[in-house]
Parts: sequence; C-alpha cells; structure tokens
Amino acid sequence: MLPLPALLAFDTPRLALSLLAVEPRLRGIAFSAPVGSGKSALLKGFSTLVPDVHSIDLPLSSDTEALLGGLDVEATLRIGKKIFRDGLLAQSNGSALIAEACNLLPDQTVNLLLGALDEGCVRIERDGISRRLDTRFCLLTSFDPAEGVPRAHLLDRLGMIVTLPVVSAHDARAEILRRHLTPHDEEWSEELELMRSVIYSARQLVPEVTVSSRIASQLIEVAMAMGVEGHRADHFARLVACASAALGLRTEVTEEDADLAIRLVLMPRATQLPQTAPPPQAPADEPPPLSGDDKSQEPQSTHKEDTPPEPVDEVLDAITMELPAVLESLPFAHQRSGRAGSRGAIEGSRGRHIGSIAGSIRYRRLDVIATLRAASRWQRLRPKGRSRVCVKADDFRVKRFRSKAGSLFVFAVDASGSMALNRMRQAKGAVHALLAQAYIHRDKVALISFRSDAATILLPPSNSVELLRRAVDQIPTGGATPIAATLLKTLEIAEQSRRKGFKNVCLVMLTDGRANVGLQGDRTLIESELKALGRRLGESGVRSLVIDTQRSFISHGPGKSLADWLDGQYLYLPNASAEQLAHAVKGYRANTDR
Repeated sequence: MLPLPALLAFDTPRLALSLLAVEPRLRGIAFSAPVGSGKSALLKGFSTLVPDVHSIDLPLSSDTEALLGGLDVEATLRIGKKIFRDGLLAQSNGSALIAEACNLLPDQTVNLLLGALDEGCVRIERDGISRRLDTRFCLLTSFDPAEGVPRAHLLDRLGMIVTLPVVSAHDARAEILRRHLTPHDEEWSEELELMRSVIYSARQLVPEVTVSSRIASQLIEVAMAMGVEGHRADHFARLVACASAALGLRTEVTEEDADLAIRLVLMPRATQLPQTAPPPQAPADEPPPLSGDDKSQEPQSTHKEDTPPEPVDEVLDAITMELPAVLESLPFAHQRSGRAGSRGAIEGSRGRHIGSIAGSIRYRRLDVIATLRAASRWQRLRPKGRSRVCVKADDFRVKRFRSKAGSLFVFAVDASGSMALNRMRQAKGAVHALLAQAYIHRDKVALISFRSDAATILLPPSNSVELLRRAVDQIPTGGATPIAATLLKTLEIAEQSRRKGFKNVCLVMLTDGRANVGLQGDRTLIESELKALGRRLGESGVRSLVIDTQRSFISHGPGKSLADWLDGQYLYLPNASAEQLAHAVKGYRANTDR
C-alpha cells in the first residue's frame, strides 16, 4: 500500500487527516468515494502521520461480544475465577479505530459506537460483571454512496465528512498505476517527515489560536443558511478552523481557515440550498429622478458605492454554485423529509445475532459460548466425571436474532410493445421517489425488466439512487411479453431476500397484462402457468399490485385477470406520472404494513 504522501490528488483528504491529528476532539473522519478510490490507503495512512497512535480494525462481522468484551471462558475454566477479556472498543482507547464501509455496519454495532463516542466509555453489566472501560478513540471510516449512506447519527458525531475526488484524467490514472507498480518509499519519506514535524508544532500551538467574533458569527450564519441542524457542527467547524490556523503556524483564524471548515464540516451536513437575499426594492413613494440641474442639489450619500460585499455573502454564493450537483448524494440531504420513529426491527429465527437467553435448544439455535459461560460459574460445585466441564439443561443459552422489518418492493416493468419507453420513464421516476424514503423505512427496491422471452434483473435489492441511474440507461424495449418468467424471477428474489431478513415482499407490476410467451413455449399453457405461479407467490407471502398501463380500458381485461390470479390489488393508471405512481405504491405500502 502506498504511503500517504504518494496518494495522487488527495491534498484535501490528507489535510483532513492532519487536522484530526492536531485536534483529536474532532473525533473522526468519514471518507465518501466509489469503490477502488483509495479510501483504505487513507485510513491506514493516518497512523504514519502520528506514530504514537495505534490503529485497530473493526471488522464488519464484529458482534457485541467482540466490541464490549466479556468473560474469557477458557481462562475462567482453567484458573477457577472470572477472567474478563477486553473488547475492541476498550482496546482502541487512545488509538484510532478503523471501520471501513460504515454504511454496512449492523445497527447494534453503530449504537455501541455512538455511545462510546458520546460518553468516552462503555459500561458493562453482564454475567455477574460490572465494569466501566474508557473508550476515547478517533473513528476513521469510509463508505461508498452507491451502496447507501451510513446512519446520520454516526456521521453527525464525526468532525469531518470528506468526499474524495474522482481521478479520471488519463495522465493522472497512469501516474497512479506507476506509483503502485514501482513504489519507492524513500521518495516520500522526506515529505512524510515534514508533515509529522508540522503536525507536532501545530499541536503545541493550537491552544493559543483565537477566533474573532466576526468569523465565529460567519460560521453560524452559513450553517443556518444550509439547514445544518444541531450545535455539534458549529463546534466542529470552530475546531477545524483553529486546527487549520495552527497547521499554518498562526495564532488567529483567517478567512481561509473558515472556508476550509465550511467545506469539511458544514457543507457535507447541508439539508438545503442557501437562500440568497433578494435585492432591496425601492419604496413606493420614492421621488422621481433629479434632472441635470437638480443633481447638484442632491444630498451626498454617506454610503460608499464601492463597499465590498460581506464575506458571508461571498461564501454563500460559492456554496450555492457548488451544492446543487452534490446535494442529492450528501448523507444529510433527505434528513428533513424523514420522520422520526422506530426502525422497525423484529425478532425471529433469522437475521442478526443480538444476544442469548435461557431456553430450549429444541426450538432455537444453541449459543455454545454463552452456554459455557453460564456453566463456568458452577464448576466448583458440580461433580466432574470424564468430562472437564459439567453442563446442565439450566445452562443452555439460545441465540436471539433480529431482522429488519422493512419491505422489499420488486418493480417489474413491461418493456415490450409500443408503451415500453413510457412505462420505463414512469418506473424510473417512481422508484427514484421511493428510494428517497427507503432509508427511513429500511426498505429496498429491486427493478425487473421483461421483454421477448426473458426477465432481467436491472437493479438487485438496493436503496441506492446511483445504482438505479446506472441500471435504467439504454434499456432495450419491444418484443413479446413474458409475464410468467417475471413471476418466476420474483419468486427467486423473494426467497433470497427472506433469507436476509426481509419479511415483507411486494411485487409492483407495470403492464397491460397481455402475456403472450410462456415458460414452456406453448401459448395455450400461459394462463395455467400464470395461475400456478400466482398461487405460489401468494403462498410465499408476496403481496402484489398490478398497475394497468393500457390506454383503452376494458373492464375485467388482462390486467385485472392477472391481479386476480396473483390475489393482489389492481389499479388502472394509463397516463400516470412518476409522482402518481410513487404515491399509489406508498399508499399500498401503508395498507400492507397495518
């Protein structure tokens, strides 16, 4: 892996890491970039800036036991007294905790991270153990926006959110490849040593840095103009500005430092575009303009015409130019449109392991470690036979699982016939509108296109707007209508999604219902195939909504028959807009959630 100074076009990310090294109260950084953009090299490179700070990796598969620690069963059985083993959070005290792909972390892991970041400690009350462990670490994390954004609560507790630049120029890509193939660490050792010395000097200087009231007020005004909620961002922006001044070996924050704080702290938290003030309107009773002779009698104005604009206005103008292109992909962009409430998790036999309880192994899976832990405390009182450990039925601990209660919407779009392009535009807009709320409801959306003799999955179950855009570009249309193949593909998606914890699967079909291609190639068997597949979908719990798009409505036509075979709902929307389709599906969702 390349050293930090060797990473091309990463001046701003390197500066963000230097700011965190100078000011640990920023708590951490989140890097946002597509896959293969160098996020891992940045995260690993932090420890080279501050050699006295150790780095600890947080695997995606880490459970509560790995994070908090617990009873060391082997040592407890060997020694005969309780031996506690520290978890990753306690081990990272005073260090850097690296969590790649934080958008894929389970909710329970994120909740523990939130508590550790807020309180600087974790409290453990379990297995007869009561401990308080310090967890003052900085969190270095990354995510790919195409896979979904992380929880806003986690990003809100990190000082800086940095979007990495996309290197697309031919010469730049060739240079990156050359540096990877022929790395020469000695080329960058001098620059790395210079960065370390500047950081060391800045650490000594940062307590002396001051912020003028004008710049402090400017940061607050910009935060309010961009709809940044809460006061934590104001505090982080001030810390970044001070750390930037210290890196410049200055004791007073300048406009450049404030601009950097806005771009690294406030802009990624924007929920709206700044509203620029309209030009002042002349009063209705303003006197008419003076003639040439009267101009000499015009009183001299005390206002200078060449007065420069306020700095905050210039900053807002710059932000207004930059934000529209990136606002949709920012993690806080849809925060205000969401509604508070439960994330809707339910317990069952599948999903994420959240703990263990006493119970019978006839109905649930045995948790071996928890069972041995429960039995270890009684070993001195129990007679031992040939086995070194005596386990009784009262010691059995079974696993508890929690799965998401969100829904999976499978959009099946008829790409056959003359109406195919119109249906695709409708489906794209409707899916886009649903994805805007997908994170709030823990929903995912899949998109299937069917034409000729096959059904194709354009978008696997996802909540990413970016993946949707990639999926629906240049889709072929025309041909026959293989509805049976679509229902079979939906069954496959539903079975895979249920194994991943989705309980509610809804099929939304945009079609006129005129199936003319069967699975066996015999058109006389099409109706029987649709009835059989519709029965299987109903038995598997898949709810269906058929949206009829044919222009000439015929009562009880093919679309209505298809809905009946699917035991689903039927809507006739021949000229519906994307917004109407999204509204209809949202209403269907509300009915199915009751």
